Amino acid sequence: MDNLPSGERYLYQLFSLIKVGHLKVTNPQGQEFNFGDQSSTSLHLIVHNQNTYDRVLTFGAMGFCEAYMEGWWDEECDRLSDLIGLFHTNGVYTKARSLITLPLIVKVATQRLRTMPILIQNSRKNVQHHYDLGNDFYQHFLDPTLTYSCGYRLKETDSLEQMQLQKYELICRKLALQPGESLIDIGCGWGGMLIYAAEHYGVKGTGITLSEEQAKLAVERVEQKGFSDRIQIIVKDYREVQGQYDKFVSIGMFEHVGKGNFATFMQATAKFLKPHGVGLLHTVGTNSTQRNGAWVDKYIFPGAYVPQLHEITRELMAAKLSVAHCESLKPHYAETLRHWRNNFNDNKSKIAALSSIYDERFLRMWDLYLQSFEGGFRYGGMQVYQCLFYQGKQWRFDTPLTFSAKAALTANR
Repeated sequence: MDNLPSGERYLYQLFSLIKVGHLKVTNPQGQEFNFGDQSSTSLHLIVHNQNTYDRVLTFGAMGFCEAYMEGWWDEECDRLSDLIGLFHTNGVYTKARSLITLPLIVKVATQRLRTMPILIQNSRKNVQHHYDLGNDFYQHFLDPTLTYSCGYRLKETDSLEQMQLQKYELICRKLALQPGESLIDIGCGWGGMLIYAAEHYGVKGTGITLSEEQAKLAVERVEQKGFSDRIQIIVKDYREVQGQYDKFVSIGMFEHVGKGNFATFMQATAKFLKPHGVGLLHTVGTNSTQRNGAWVDKYIFPGAYVPQLHEITRELMAAKLSVAHCESLKPHYAETLRHWRNNFNDNKSKIAALSSIYDERFLRMWDLYLQSFEGGFRYGGMQVYQCLFYQGKQWRFDTPLTFSAKAALTANR
């Protein structure tokens, strides 16, 4: 390989870390290179454009992802999640993310300064970047509940919709919701959690979102269900919201508040809860020291910061909220993402027809996002945590002292 260009040599040095599994690479000149155990099931990386190598040499993992967006490389059978899994398993991804170059430093620093969610206006722009892509866009790959967070799978044959309804039921049981109670949902999306809780548990709900697009459709969905007198949707930052509630929930929003706002978020949560109130935080997390990479920061979730479990519990305790129960739904998110990606792939032509913004580069970007996150949850250090907590020092007996979610849900199927 000594006679290869420097960028190509660098990428193959990364791939030489592969000991578990097998990767075949075909470069633009038709040359083939093999890495790992050739007796294993093989993945085939086909490089179409020589510029891929220099992009990786300059920008590391971010450059590799950008090259995919440009159509410069493919996995022969479109098994990106397995490719990312191979990289996770063999430390390739970690090594690529450790690359430090001046162009990468400048690029990352500029992006983070522009999207830091300390200011409310930055939080609003970050949310709009991802969640205001259009309700019709999301309807082409989400389930009918329009739930854009980790589902809860009880059986291998569960549909995506079943997984999401089971997730809502799981949360309602953990919160021990009662008829007439008030529930605030921070980051309510299209209102799925509140609609489920109102329909099955008789609660009154307030949903908070920064997405104008989500709010419009959420209000329509609430009206269609006849819950307009029991559920209100408000477009505000959580830092601008007043009032107290019996129960609190936030699903898939905490990872967007930014590390500098963890304490602010938990203090606001404590103020939302009435004395002896109960809350549940459902958030993407990590058991790794690595957080979102530069590519995710720029193209997918600007301003996001994925917490470790101790960062969550530490700030809950600092806000005088007592932690009652925590669990990880890690494998459930891998399956949720698999469903989303399959739906997305099945509907690519319909999505492309919605608007010129959904061009080939955008579609490849989203395909890579969905598959790389599936790989991160299936093979890497990504987690999704549900943390149950309460206001005060005493655990009230109307919330279960012990909880067997799977048994409880299965009994009611």
